[in-house]
Amino acid sequence: MKANYAKALPLVLRHEGGFVNHKDDPGGATNKGVTIGTLKRLGIDVDGDGDSDIVDLRNLRQSDVERVYKLFYWDAVKADQLPSGVDYAVFDFGVNSGPARAAKHLQKVVGAAQDGDIGPKTLALVAKMDPQDVVTALQDSRLRFLRGLKTWGTFGKGWSRRVAEVRAVGLAWAESGHHVRETPKTEHEPPVMSKAAPVSDISAKAPKRPAQREVAAPLSTPAKEAGKALAGGAAGALAVLVAYAGDAWAKFTAFCDLITFWN
Repeated sequence: MKANYAKALPLVLRHEGGFVNHKDDPGGATNKGVTIGTLKRLGIDVDGDGDSDIVDLRNLRQSDVERVYKLFYWDAVKADQLPSGVDYAVFDFGVNSGPARAAKHLQKVVGAAQDGDIGPKTLALVAKMDPQDVVTALQDSRLRFLRGLKTWGTFGKGWSRRVAEVRAVGLAWAESGHHVRETPKTEHEPPVMSKAAPVSDISAKAPKRPAQREVAAPLSTPAKEAGKALAGGAAGALAVLVAYAGDAWAKFTAFCDLITFWN
């Protein structure tokens, strides 16, 4: 993946180290993994003396390092177009053993023609496989190749550690990239609304109260009427009592007349 170069390069440089001129290293003098031959191919002249030599290699600038790795290794193995994890595994393999060899081992893993040039057919076959399976198979193949080298006795321990670390990082990146790719992009569905219209607190009608029975007004009595009249004054109370006394006398007289009639 294109975005992975910035984080893959520091991991590679951690294994490459600084300036080294080991007598048993067939690549000769290197600084941060960059050989004197690569320096000359690009015409990098740090001290400005007109040539590219050991002095320039020792004083290699970071910008030159980034340029070398991007052009001769990352781009050479088409890492921008490889799945996350696979890109780093092939990139580091290419730095350690050459881009063409790394490409051939990748092609062997995915079943492509081993011509050392990663093209559309190889990329299509890589895309069909699980990135974690590719990383695992590629690191296994890489380790078998390194063990077959005559310099294994000298560099074998460091190479084994490097392959193990690349495997771990590659698998982690592949796992992360795998989940990102396979998570389907779904649209948010609107919530299902109830068929019944919502009732707000304001518009909701209060429940009807049960009808109350009508209670007959209590019968009035002379005492009650007199009590009411007393609230209005003594004169009113006297008038009420006289009225009720007259009514009672009239009823008594009518009763006496009725008795006389039947006799």
